[in-house]
Amino acid sequence: MFKTLIVVDDNSHYAQLNAAFISFKQYLSDYPKLNEPKTRIINLCNTQQYLSKGYYCSLLAEARKHVALPSVKTINRLRDEKDNQAFSLIPYFPKNVVVTHTPQTVLAFFGQCRDVRFQALCQKAFKQFSAPILGITFFKQDNEIQLKITQEAFTELNPEDQTRALEQVDRFTQTVWRTYQGKKQNRWDLAILVNPQEENPPSDSGAIKRFIKAAAKHGITAQTVTAEQLDNINRYDALFIRETTAIDHHTYRLACNAEKEGLVVLDDPVSILRCCNKVFLHDAFSYQKVPSLKTEIISDNSDKTLLFLESKFDYPMILKMPEGSFSRGVFKVKTQQELKEKLAQLLADSALVLAQEYLYTDYDWRIGILGRRALYASRYLMARNHWQIYNHSSKRFSAGGFETLPTFEVPKVVLDAALKAAKTIGNSLYGVDVKQVGDKAYVLEVNDNPNIDHKIEDVYLGDELYMQIMAEFQRRLEARGR
Repeated sequence: MFKTLIVVDDNSHYAQLNAAFISFKQYLSDYPKLNEPKTRIINLCNTQQYLSKGYYCSLLAEARKHVALPSVKTINRLRDEKDNQAFSLIPYFPKNVVVTHTPQTVLAFFGQCRDVRFQALCQKAFKQFSAPILGITFFKQDNEIQLKITQEAFTELNPEDQTRALEQVDRFTQTVWRTYQGKKQNRWDLAILVNPQEENPPSDSGAIKRFIKAAAKHGITAQTVTAEQLDNINRYDALFIRETTAIDHHTYRLACNAEKEGLVVLDDPVSILRCCNKVFLHDAFSYQKVPSLKTEIISDNSDKTLLFLESKFDYPMILKMPEGSFSRGVFKVKTQQELKEKLAQLLADSALVLAQEYLYTDYDWRIGILGRRALYASRYLMARNHWQIYNHSSKRFSAGGFETLPTFEVPKVVLDAALKAAKTIGNSLYGVDVKQVGDKAYVLEVNDNPNIDHKIEDVYLGDELYMQIMAEFQRRLEARGR
């Protein structure tokens, strides 16, 4: 059961309007309370000044594990015009509104406004800047429409607008928030991070639906979210990343932020950091004696380096960028000239490049591992007329076929190598790629955030695959003790 508090700078004039109104001073001194229910804060204070009451209201709410609207991040974005990016809302500006050089302002109360012409703009603004009362100021400059977004304080509105604001406060708390609250019967909330625009997401829609269904059976309310919807990440208990990860990317930053806030995170930032860089993987494999292909780390394309590589490897040889996914950033070179040119090209973007021996097999093993336990196993066939499982230059046959097997049918040498490799990374969810030649196995890499698609990786286990992953979330949430 959630409790909602509406905080204003000074409630002496407004308590009679709504019993839920409290002043910032009251919120500062009276909360948090012992054994209080989950609490949501609607911050109607003035937040335009840094370190104002409004700023501290949302900051303290986050510290007290109260869900604050707006979040501190949103407040800072609205204050910083460089980060504001109000220009992204211009496509939603109504075309039948005359814009002059004189600034005009329309008020949006929880995304709702009086003038229906601005409704789409207000809803988009609220989605982008989740603040209760937004002022959208528009004017013409250099023959172009300019927008400025600010959060407005309730106490500074005229009586008519205050009435409108109160109506929307009631609508929002009684419908939007309460609808979600009414549906929630589970102990924990799980955010599943997805990117609807991603061409090759780690999980397709069929798999995502099964994750959500499995989560409910383990006492977890799961919902898909995009990066833009995670301003208030601490409203969740766990984060499951189903968007392709990278270091210089919001997926890594969100994982770090979630872990800092005490959420259970798959995959955790350390796993992302280690798996996304093949230089680390090679070094870790060498140190931990994980069976892998012969690899050298290269920092230049001098003649001396070329001769060194030719003494270590036969042609063709493989060159890899330290970061890449879905076989991108991996190249096969057949001559010294190709080697020199490709190294120069790659070193222009990265200080280090990996050179590796070429070993062709009809398929690569992918062993799914969770909590240092083998979960599923697939064999990915090479793409037609190609040496990798993905051929990004082909429109028709971009990927090879697959075969998913029970883990007990995987050759022991492959399974042992995969488990040993995963252990060098951590205790999260991994997909370990392994090549097998006879009775020898060679680990290619460990992937965080591995592919789990419906009718591919779940062919053998079916819904049990999703149940086991959600059971791990439940176990970790129980261990967390909240």
